[in-house]
Amino acid sequence: MLIAHPAVLRDLVEQYETLRLLHAQEGSSTVRRQLEDVTYTLCVSTGTRDGDAALAAARRQLPGPAAEDDAVLAR
Repeated sequence: MLIAHPAVLRDLVEQYETLRLLHAQEGSSTVRRQLEDVTYTLCVSTGTRDGDAALAAARRQLPGPAAEDDAVLAR
């Protein structure tokens, strides 16, 4: 399986999160369509089939500590 470049994944995650928030606030058809497009691209980039799974997979693939990684708090 091909793995997307971290910069591409980071950009897709940011777009996905922004559009999800906008869609929740506005619910416009334009934002919904953009969210569907970004979700599809994120799914293809991570080899998943839904937005939540794609977001989780992208976060696992991105360099740096994951949000659920408490190893940085152990200092």
